[in-house]
Amino acid sequence: MTTTTLTRRWHTTAEVAEMLGFSLSKTKLLVLTGEIRSVKVGRNRRILPAWVDEYVNRCAEEAERWSA
Repeated sequence: MTTTTLTRRWHTTAEVAEMLGFSLSKTKLLVLTGEIRSVKVGRNRRILPAWVDEYVNRCAEEAERWSA
């Protein structure tokens, strides 16, 4: 018998909030306004890890511009 290990491909909004250190309501707002990309799967939102990185990188770039 072969055992397959699945790697999580999607994050929930609550998981992203935890990763970013944001409240769930702030994270939901970022998702709803498109600041963090997401897809709707049934009644739930799912976020790719790359989309979280995209948001963090964009925030860092904006901070760099303001501090220059």
